Amino acid sequence: MSSRTARELEHAKAVRAMFSGIAGRYDLLNHVLSMNIDKRWRRLVRQKLQRVLDNASATVLDVACGTGDLSIELQTNAEARVIGTDFCRPMLTVAAGKSADIPFVEGDAMNLGFADDSFDAVTIAFGLRNLSNFGDGLAELHRVLKPGGKLVVLEFSSPVIPGFRQAFNFYFTRILPRIGGAVSGSRGAYEYLPDSVSKFPDQKRLAALMQETGFDNVEYTNLTGGIAAIHSGTRR
Repeated sequence: MSSRTARELEHAKAVRAMFSGIAGRYDLLNHVLSMNIDKRWRRLVRQKLQRVLDNASATVLDVACGTGDLSIELQTNAEARVIGTDFCRPMLTVAAGKSADIPFVEGDAMNLGFADDSFDAVTIAFGLRNLSNFGDGLAELHRVLKPGGKLVVLEFSSPVIPGFRQAFNFYFTRILPRIGGAVSGSRGAYEYLPDSVSKFPDQKRLAALMQETGFDNVEYTNLTGGIAAIHSGTRR
């Protein structure tokens, strides 16, 4: 990986501090603000990786795992070994309290402490948009995957139904920050959310960026009218 700029390091520091401040209420707010739809989205990620998860010799890395919800979903009835990693220690503390079976390792998604070609699959859910450089982040995920290994990205995206798009954007930018701020005590964190999504590549641009990074068989599935999308690809 190339060294990060001072601006990128400052961005990472701010994001870490923000998530540290809301770790205790993060799960409650995720489920309430999404009306529990986020749980279904994570189940769909697991289905995408079912063949890998059924392989007892496989290892799967969940990057930017936060409080561990996707890691735990992936481990459910899995034969494969699942490891979670995140750079925010308070979030990992919550994750470790939810599962004693999954190793939760502190680590930076932009500079993972794993060797090249280590994992049969890598996932990242609602974390890619928080990275200071999306392309460099994808390159790091590519690095730790084995050739032929699969990357699955679950991320907020661009709603594709016109009327629904306006309604969702109103909720996302006006209502969600107020509710999230009131419950978590940090309105800034929930103002950051729609801001970070607005700067993130839409479905087609993210697919193109994955291909440019060295992933083949790139495809995506819109979820809930395009509020979110699952992108997947295999490492060349």
